Amino acid sequence: MKFQVTHKTIYQYGGIVNLCYNEAKMIPRNLPNQNCLKYELSVEPNPMDFDERIDFFGNRTAYFSIQEPHKELKVVTKSEVEIIPNLPVNLSESPNCQEVRKILVSSKEDAVIDAKQYVFASPLIHPFQEIQEYAAVSFWDERPVLEAAFELTQRIFKDFKFVPGFTSVTTPLHEVARHKKGVCQDYAQFAIACVRSMGLAARYVSGYIETIPPEGEEKLEGADASHAWLSVFSPGFGWLDFDPTNNQIPKEQHVTVAYGRDYLDITPFKGVIYSSGKHKMNVEVDMKRI
Repeated sequence: MKFQVTHKTIYQYGGIVNLCYNEAKMIPRNLPNQNCLKYELSVEPNPMDFDERIDFFGNRTAYFSIQEPHKELKVVTKSEVEIIPNLPVNLSESPNCQEVRKILVSSKEDAVIDAKQYVFASPLIHPFQEIQEYAAVSFWDERPVLEAAFELTQRIFKDFKFVPGFTSVTTPLHEVARHKKGVCQDYAQFAIACVRSMGLAARYVSGYIETIPPEGEEKLEGADASHAWLSVFSPGFGWLDFDPTNNQIPKEQHVTVAYGRDYLDITPFKGVIYSSGKHKMNVEVDMKRI
């Protein structure tokens, strides 16, 4: 399946901005089941400096600066992405949690060494006792790790309530755990904390998900959204994605843009401005099947 994805971010400033430095992670990754066939990133006003690099986690990252006075910044990414459905995975055939922990400690394989960095706490994800108790219901030593991860996904979907605006990117994880409310970022980071509290590897994934309009209605422009989910590592199986917000294992409707330890590693757009006054931000995402 192929998608055309448009991600538009507009900043409107209360005062004149004379200088800004920016970083954007809005370009879909190339993965075994995903090909970014082409993309275009446009910036208004035109940047004086522009560079694209691959960051530590392998994410495509654009850096640019604007060194002229402006009151609005517009960044648009247009991508064409092909999704190849993964073959079904028998979750019960994955190694058990105890085996995976031992492999993560002792193995010298490149894939395992890379996965180790996703076992530990990160700036936004600090597992604590309540998290560990919640995770222990699904994860025990003899249970297949991917089977446990899927049950965790189902439990979070059932126990949490999706409430836009209840949290922000700075809301501590213990607040999310206490209220069990939030958005996809909160669902993903809570799930990652659960997996890591069991001594296992999980990473944060950002991207897009296609929304399907009600039968008989047309899909609205900009109605799709940036999305977040998690991926869990299992030796012999690699990384498998889980989406607790939608209670599913992603297949053809998820487009992966970036992954890291938590949201701070994959923030779609961030920067520094030299100005005074407030600003407003508007984000629109649109996914169309080709």
